[in-house]
Amino acid sequence: MVLAVYTLTHRELVRFFRQRNRVIGALGQPIIFWLLFGAGLRGSFNRDLAGGTSYMEFFVPGVVAMILLFTAIFSTISIIEDRREGFLQSVLVAPVSRASLVLGKLIGGMCLAVIQGVIFMLLAVVAQGLEMDPLKAASLFGAMCLISFSLTGLGFLIAWRCESTQGFHAIMSVFLFPMWLLSGAFFPVTAETPTWLAWVVTLNPMTYGVALLRHALYLGSGRLDGVNGPSAGLALGISAAFALAMFVCAQAVSARRVQGDLQ
Repeated sequence: MVLAVYTLTHRELVRFFRQRNRVIGALGQPIIFWLLFGAGLRGSFNRDLAGGTSYMEFFVPGVVAMILLFTAIFSTISIIEDRREGFLQSVLVAPVSRASLVLGKLIGGMCLAVIQGVIFMLLAVVAQGLEMDPLKAASLFGAMCLISFSLTGLGFLIAWRCESTQGFHAIMSVFLFPMWLLSGAFFPVTAETPTWLAWVVTLNPMTYGVALLRHALYLGSGRLDGVNGPSAGLALGISAAFALAMFVCAQAVSARRVQGDLQ
């Protein structure tokens, strides 16, 4: 099982880094979002932030979440490509468990997302002068791994049932941006936020991932006092439960023979 997981994970990494346009696009879009939206909206939101936190700084965990979300989920497009090329059929008939297939894909997507998240965080630390120590770095790394693992699982569930990359992109274009925008990454939830919108944010699992990143970034500093959002314990619990649920669901759906997989 370990060899199968390692092989599939290594294959995902090699495939990604051989396509330079994917590397540039995965980092370029979030950086542009951070610079443009961070500079353009800082005057509108600074009054709502506690501890003198600038909007550019508040937006950093949101951009990290965006990198993890898009990289993790779009990495699962390889499932559709593998089915078309015949590789998936070979894996399905190999003497390995479906858990190996799922873990290999999920860990591969997780690694891709975390690598890019770490690169952006290094840029943000330099650009914003954020304080960083080994404990914060370890907390951020763990949060990124947990979030990207669960998001890759979500992408796995969708990609497994998609027959074309065009269909996958169509679903994701409608699904991903609302999931990110309504996670508290883009704007803080305040008392003036409409009730229905506050409920949508609360029910969005990505909300707890963003909150977990934010708590890890400001670990023990008190910079989040007065900023509405889930507590660190709640964010960690919901994120861990979501990751476990996505792995179980991905393993369950992979156990079913999808039309065309073995034809």
